[in-house]
Amino acid sequence: MKEGAGLVIAMAGGGTGGHVVPALAVANELASRGQSVFFVGTRGGFEAKLVPEAGFTIEWIEAGALNRAGTGRALRTLVQLPGSVLHCIRLLRRRRVSAVFSMGGYVAAPTMLAALLVRIPVIVMEPNAIPGEANRWIGRFVARALLSFEDAARFFPKGRSEITGLPVRARFFDLPARPRGEEFHVLVTGGSRGARSLNRAVGGSWPILAQSGRRISLTHQTGVESQASIAEEFAGTGLPGKVVAFLDDMPAAFADADLVVCRSGAGALAELAAAGKPSILVPFPFAADDHQRHNAEALARAGAARVVLDRELSGERLAGEILALENDRDELARMGERACSFSRPGAAQRAADLLEQFARRRG
Repeated sequence: MKEGAGLVIAMAGGGTGGHVVPALAVANELASRGQSVFFVGTRGGFEAKLVPEAGFTIEWIEAGALNRAGTGRALRTLVQLPGSVLHCIRLLRRRRVSAVFSMGGYVAAPTMLAALLVRIPVIVMEPNAIPGEANRWIGRFVARALLSFEDAARFFPKGRSEITGLPVRARFFDLPARPRGEEFHVLVTGGSRGARSLNRAVGGSWPILAQSGRRISLTHQTGVESQASIAEEFAGTGLPGKVVAFLDDMPAAFADADLVVCRSGAGALAELAAAGKPSILVPFPFAADDHQRHNAEALARAGAARVVLDRELSGERLAGEILALENDRDELARMGERACSFSRPGAAQRAADLLEQFARRRG
């Protein structure tokens, strides 16, 4: 387990990979500096698998969601919250924690509340244009908020936030520029499980793209459930490309793409920015606080992406957007350059710097 003899830092947050993976990047940076790092999470979230696999200790708590939760679940969460906070207070004291890092989310709320009650500095990383509910509630009390979008700064005290971006694998920053060729390659990805609305729209776009006479190839990542049937249908279109369930090497897939079609979660946008890729963004309509739409609109305002709302998505609309961008390669190149303006290398290192700074100050 990666627990050194240095400062003791608790990592709060989990539930989804989008909360856990960036926190692991910060944890690995701290561990490489000799600090003692452990996680606080639940047995039902992604942290239960990812954190032990990465070699870190995890302390278990009970935590539930309030936002978009049913009445019964919300009541259970409210009932268990005081006990979870007291458990976290004991844990932070027993472990002699000097600072807490949080990616937000309902899993992080008890740990953040406990830390504030015992005057342990909390540093949050908020990757979305609209902060999650936990960060909005507790944001006024944090020592520092590390943001990906300027829009989020208004939710935190003046002077306590800075733009750092989200930790992204180094390979995304190092991708070579794709040379302009005769074939226009489009990468469509709906995340590890795929996205049904994207899958339907891509299928509807095939006849239009095939009849356009343009040399357009597709890599379509569908998720495992739909891959076989979609691949069989795609084989009959005559279009070049492939249909896959997963993309094991996403940086390589980005390198081969002239245009990316995807959802607008914070992790996806950080990768687009690091790679300097133009995109068509289709926000997930049921994301908490509609944060994916706000994320996508921030890139669109900068001219780095086109946005198509899920309710407006169709084969005709998607094909039209792809063909318009294929026909204007200069604008496509400008979109990629504008996407780079959102790129922030060194996010994990900056988070580690601040955690060490505030931990030492408290000590």
